[in-house]
Formats: sequence, C-alpha cells, structure tokens
Amino acid sequence: MREPFIRNHQYNEIKKQAGILQHALGTVVDLKILESVKYTAESKIMEMFPAATAEQKQMLEAVSTLRTKEDFAKYLRDLEAYLTEFPAITAKQIQKLFPKNKKLRLPDLAAIDYRYVTYLSWIDIASNKLFIVYPINGQFVGVEGRYNRANKKNYCFVCNRFEELALFSAITKKRPAGTSPDYYKAIGNYMCAKSDDCNKNITNTTALEKFIDAVIG
Repeated sequence: MREPFIRNHQYNEIKKQAGILQHALGTVVDLKILESVKYTAESKIMEMFPAATAEQKQMLEAVSTLRTKEDFAKYLRDLEAYLTEFPAITAKQIQKLFPKNKKLRLPDLAAIDYRYVTYLSWIDIASNKLFIVYPINGQFVGVEGRYNRANKKNYCFVCNRFEELALFSAITKKRPAGTSPDYYKAIGNYMCAKSDDCNKNITNTTALEKFIDAVIG
C-alpha cells in the first residue's frame, strides 16, 4: 500500500529541482558542474524528508539518475501517487472559523483537488475580501482581509514567484499592553492574485505561517 508523505509545497520544490537538473543536462558540458547540480538537487530534495523510510529515500534520490525528458516526466508522475491531501474540511467547519461573516460565500469544496493545496483560499467579490484556511498543529485557522488587485507583476510574499499580484491586508488580533480597546493594526502583503497559481508555486510555508501568526496572535 502506498503511504502518502509528500506535501504540495514539497512536491513543488521537487519539481523545481528536477527542472534545474533537466535544464543543466541539456545545456552544461562540464561534467564536474553537472555532478554538482545533481548533488545539489538531490540534497535539497532529501533535506525536506529527514524521516523518510529507506524505500522513500530510494524513490526520491532517483532524481540524480534521470537523463531524458521522459525520465523526468515519469519521476514526477510517479511521485504524484504519494501526495498527501490538504486535511478534509467541511463547510460547517469553515463557517465556524469566520463567525462574524453570517453570509459567508464558500468555494465549491467538492471541485478542489486537495493534493495540490497548501492553503485553501477564495475571494468574496461582494465584500472584496480574501479568506484563507490553513492547518496548524492539527487545527484549522482562518484569516480574512481586504483584497485589492494591484494590476502589476512582482514577487509574491508567499511563494516568492513573479506573478500578477493583489494586496492582502488583515487586521491583527495582537494588542500591545496598555492600548485602547479601539486599537487595531493592519498587516498587508502582496501575494498572487490567484491562489491556484500560488499553490502551484509555493515551495516553503515559512512566510505564510509567519504572516498567519502575526495576524491571529
């Protein structure tokens, strides 16, 4: 039985490293440089899986043996069978994360392929808000904020890829000691205008988790 162990962002990093290696094989002549690229690709992949079993290690380390375009395609295709899904969540659970939004409009949860989701996100056009759901320590957390298309391309703070951006600003729940009850602080960052693009790009969850922690306290 295949036991899923690769998260979406890890799979994206594997694809990234495989792509770098594939490009090097087609453009680099120096064997020492090629060996260095192979070593780096394998190392960056393996460091994401310190608890990998012997079988899992063998499967992942095979990246350094790939040669042809077909080899790389098969390697990535085979790994898809080991993708872990975003934790199951119901509409009711999501609504409880945003109790102040009585008329919360949800995405079509049944239409989502949760293997390729690091964070669940959708836009409510009526309220011009972006909603994010993310699992932390076995619990779901929800973050909502204003969403404004930036009409420009730059680097997303979540996935660090050059994409069409939107400004996402959320009010933090953290209050410095001694502040008045009316105190509030908004935290804003530019992120991919389309969360589908962001989920395809993200290779590290650190920036996203840091932002969520700053908002929810």
